[in-house]
Amino acid sequence: MNFELKTLDAAAAAGHKTDALIVLLSAEAKLPAGTLAKWVADARKSGDIDATPSKLLTLWHPEGMQATRVVLVSTGDGHAVRVRQAVTAAMGALKAAAPKHVTVCLPDANAPCLQAAAQAVADASYTYTATKPSAKAAALKRVVLALPTAAKTKAAKPAFEQACAQVAGVALAKEWGNRPANHATPTQLGKVAQGLAKHKRMSCKVLGPKEIEALGMGSFAAVARGSREPMRFIVLQYNGAAKTVAPTVLVGKGITFDTGGISLKPGAGMDEMKFDMCGAASVLGTFEALGLLQPNINVVGLIPTCENMPDGLALKPGDVVTSMSGQTIEVLNTDAEGRLILCDALTYATRFKPRAVIDIATLTGACVISLGHVRSGLFSPSDELAQALSAAGEAALDPCWRLPLDDDYAEGLKSNFADVANVGGREGGAITAAKFLQRFAKDYPWAHLDIAGSAWKSGAAKGATGRPVGLLLQYLLTA
Repeated sequence: MNFELKTLDAAAAAGHKTDALIVLLSAEAKLPAGTLAKWVADARKSGDIDATPSKLLTLWHPEGMQATRVVLVSTGDGHAVRVRQAVTAAMGALKAAAPKHVTVCLPDANAPCLQAAAQAVADASYTYTATKPSAKAAALKRVVLALPTAAKTKAAKPAFEQACAQVAGVALAKEWGNRPANHATPTQLGKVAQGLAKHKRMSCKVLGPKEIEALGMGSFAAVARGSREPMRFIVLQYNGAAKTVAPTVLVGKGITFDTGGISLKPGAGMDEMKFDMCGAASVLGTFEALGLLQPNINVVGLIPTCENMPDGLALKPGDVVTSMSGQTIEVLNTDAEGRLILCDALTYATRFKPRAVIDIATLTGACVISLGHVRSGLFSPSDELAQALSAAGEAALDPCWRLPLDDDYAEGLKSNFADVANVGGREGGAITAAKFLQRFAKDYPWAHLDIAGSAWKSGAAKGATGRPVGLLLQYLLTA
């Protein structure tokens, strides 16, 4: 869909032709006299619209208005979260009408609110069609975000551009997260990354099995042994600043399907393990956004990607593998494979002399138990990096929550047969997983985002969310 930024005061909004006009009303909103103001005043007087967040009133062909449908919707205190909820509710009310052109009238140029509105429209109109020919693509083709004055429109332009880039990045992450494993193989992810390199300032190389083994990535290679799909190691680079400027490195877990390996998962719900590459998808989505925005920063994206399958060559519980760092790992559970591919990518990241490294992974069910599906888990020994990521998440409405990294949590990772074990028991599982990764990330400021609870939804709304593209993009642009 195409997004536009436009100036529409109350009078212009009344004369604006569109399939649906969504008017966001904060508790304090007062519109200049005119047709639209009269409709709002009458709706408030009758009690059909008030300050209750997301309360709405839909009007069809209202007299004096050019829009086919007008949706008046309350944003309560006007916070970005309320704006997102209000736009989502309004889009829900319009779903049956399937509008091709929607206009959203915002009261001011507040960047978080504008970005929240854009993402809410995109999320509400997203339809997966890649492997579902019977599904109809969303009818919505054009979205206008309108502000009441030219000055506010001009002030909002940078936020609008970021919003459009974020929408595109989230859409790409959703699309590849949603694809089934036979339509999203490591080879196909490599081709997506190579396609992104068509953006200015961006380059990509995709390494195959021989190159990966030549690097000494024994831990990564061991996970891939049980699959007939060849593994890939994707290296994306966005160079928007001088070569002397240290890059931020994003490392995305790319397990395109996770059976658990020999430590086989239960069959119920295993189909959702196609989402185990959502960390990789978020890196790809972030690079799509960077390619559109062209900021003056340097960013590297590293994606180790393979399947975790129970073949005769697959890893066995008790096997010992040697990582790229030289540390040996006793594999007590082959279903703790994400950390085994990430640890080699974290070692590889050292060569870029990064200012910071952030890995993103659907790593542990324990994180879902801790934080549910609202916040991603955040781990970092660096207060500065953790605070910056937390602030970025709040600003992007893509929140995370910092969990501890006390050294005592690493006690369970001790092994009699290797330098470290890959699991440390059920208690504090998200933390022990982060402690494992920390061993391989000591040469630079590092953070780990466990997105197992935030990367996708189950049930009737099953599908990828595109998180944490918003958080990552906000961090990169403001760090």
